[in-house]
Amino acid sequence: MPLLRKLTALAGTAAAARTYIRRNPDKVNNMAAKAGAFVDKRTKGKYHGQIDNAVHKVRNATNPKQP
Repeated sequence: MPLLRKLTALAGTAAAARTYIRRNPDKVNNMAAKAGAFVDKRTKGKYHGQIDNAVHKVRNATNPKQP
């Protein structure tokens, strides 16, 4: 039963995150860009392509009208 409670809590958290993303796409894009820049700096550009791809996917998911 503890697993079911954990999954229920996780589902609630995911729903809250989706709601936040829908209401604040600009903040989410800004924070994703900042997080990407931070990780890119910490890894010294080793994973730049993957990080850039992830930030681009966040941008597309929050506002599909922009390229």
